[in-house]
Amino acid sequence: MSLPVSVVTGFLGSGKTTLLKRLLAGEALGDTALLINEFGEVGIDHLLVEEVAPGTVLLPGGCVCCSVQGDLKQALLDLHGRRARGEVPAFKRVILETTGLANPAPIIATLLRDAHLRGRFHLGLTVAVVDAEQAELQRRLHPEWLVQVTAADRLLISKADRVEPRAVDALVQRLAALNPGASQALASDVQQGDQLLLGEGLRGQGPEQEVARWQLFTPVASGPHGGAEVCCLEFDRPLDWVAFGVWLSMLLRCHGERILRVKGLLDVIDSSQPIVIHGVQHSLHAPVHLPAWPGGEPRSRLVFIVRGLDTQALRRSFAAFLGRLGQAA
Repeated sequence: MSLPVSVVTGFLGSGKTTLLKRLLAGEALGDTALLINEFGEVGIDHLLVEEVAPGTVLLPGGCVCCSVQGDLKQALLDLHGRRARGEVPAFKRVILETTGLANPAPIIATLLRDAHLRGRFHLGLTVAVVDAEQAELQRRLHPEWLVQVTAADRLLISKADRVEPRAVDALVQRLAALNPGASQALASDVQQGDQLLLGEGLRGQGPEQEVARWQLFTPVASGPHGGAEVCCLEFDRPLDWVAFGVWLSMLLRCHGERILRVKGLLDVIDSSQPIVIHGVQHSLHAPVHLPAWPGGEPRSRLVFIVRGLDTQALRRSFAAFLGRLGQAA
């Protein structure tokens, strides 16, 4: 059985560890494995009660907690092997806490692409914790902040009680502009045993609801938002799925570092079911087929979050692709 790995990211001091300590404090999520970078870094030493294997401890609620001291792939394979041999409890999911300066894109790519991990693990949700006090400063000074925010499926705002309500409202609006596909909540609302962090992205959270949220983002609101721009492309005739896949693959291969996120709802030839795609930089998730069109009307729609890429050039590339197929944009 393939186990979901949810990634919890966020800049230094954003409150990731505080969130996870509260989430995993009881027994409700005792079938969870937590992967962290170093035990000493994360400040949970006082919670550790039993060493069950070298480098692996058992938290009071029954969660397995391991440190990652090198290659993520090997850490996951080692953990899976210990589970299979009965050396650790038979956890059902993994939460991976990244360092505050981490770019989550390589982690996501490893979980999506690695042949050795496939069948054992799959990517769950990517959750970013955003510090309400420091978000504006971090946005301006640290490019990692932007990558973390745009890669997320869920955005949790921490330290909201330390700033004025209007500042929180402004942050909510900025985050919605940067990542229209992500849901938002206050980190303080995540309680012990909460399932908020443990879904499986589009497939586990209801693709219709996920798509409906980012479909509400309108091209009128596109433009620069803290170093990033959002570009929406729409087309009202069915697309050739194979040809589109070639175009998108070439686009990501050439500009993947500058395409922070892409989501799409596609009307394709010879299919009555809409197809949902989404990816982070160079990596695309497996496409998801919806049973019916949200809103009823078939219409292809792509939302790109880009940094350092001319959105007009992106539009011209899409128009050229359609032109080669004899379809006008």
